[in-house]
Amino acid sequence: MFPPFSSRRRSSALGIVASVAVLLAILLAITPQSSAQDHAKRLILKDGSYQLGTKYEVTGDRVRYLSAERDEWEELPKSLVDWPATEKDETEQNEKDRATAASAIQLDKQIEEENEAAAKLPEVAPGLRLPPDSGVFLLDSFKSEPQLVEVAEAEGDISQGSKGNIFRGALAKQIVELPGDHAKVQSHVDIPSFYLNLEAPPAAAAPPQNPPQAAVPFDRFRIVRTLPKAGKRILADVTRNVTGKISQEQHFEKTTITRLTGGWLKLTPTESLAPGEYAVVEMTDKEGMNLFVWDFGINPNAPANPNPWKPEAKGKEAAKPESKPTEQSK
Repeated sequence: MFPPFSSRRRSSALGIVASVAVLLAILLAITPQSSAQDHAKRLILKDGSYQLGTKYEVTGDRVRYLSAERDEWEELPKSLVDWPATEKDETEQNEKDRATAASAIQLDKQIEEENEAAAKLPEVAPGLRLPPDSGVFLLDSFKSEPQLVEVAEAEGDISQGSKGNIFRGALAKQIVELPGDHAKVQSHVDIPSFYLNLEAPPAAAAPPQNPPQAAVPFDRFRIVRTLPKAGKRILADVTRNVTGKISQEQHFEKTTITRLTGGWLKLTPTESLAPGEYAVVEMTDKEGMNLFVWDFGINPNAPANPNPWKPEAKGKEAAKPESKPTEQSK
């Protein structure tokens, strides 16, 4: 039998710019417009009512205050003011103001940290950076605009192409296939680039200082051309011979792979891909091809992909890869 593979959970991509925008929206929603009443103090009267004044002064038996509502100086008898209640209210208001200021400082710091983290993410096109989460993303170009499109993980299925009795010298053959004629994600360019990061640390975890750079596993990720058959896409033919040895046959495309910052890998075909259906597959040392793949198609006339990441600004220089790509053979 074809060796089983377990499903792995991938964290969904969230753009750092989106989180900053949400924080700013919250800040604007909870912060009222500046007005005289924002800085008003309450003169609490003995009958339980109060007067709002931005400032006040006691002169003899009278209290003069600058009304926050009418922006005029007004007076009232000093004896009408409940001074203990007024002082307590002013103390509580000062504590609230300090707490609000501390929250604003903390929010500014959080936004600044997120902006710094976003600036460290690899820039794949002018104004277009990879998200902070793990995943697999296609760098596409639609109507001359670069776009990042997340490619969801799909599970290949095993069908019994032909089944013989190995004790009689026959071969057991199985086919790995994907349902449907086409992938949901379609590339409008014939030399697409894929950015993979399947092991990104949690956002709250601090990166280690000067982490060691492991060698790029050039044979771990490959691009496979799928073959259409009866409403499905064939990924591989798996054959088990009479000795029990399993071999797989796939139609690999030549690719290069490059290590980028933040644990990202860039996978790119070395030649133009013909229109059709493909998949990025993960190869394992002992089990061959993982059944969980990232399928895509090449179709310059396809409609726009849903929910792409688009450039936030124009005129920035794209980041260069940290190492030179190396060709991997079929």
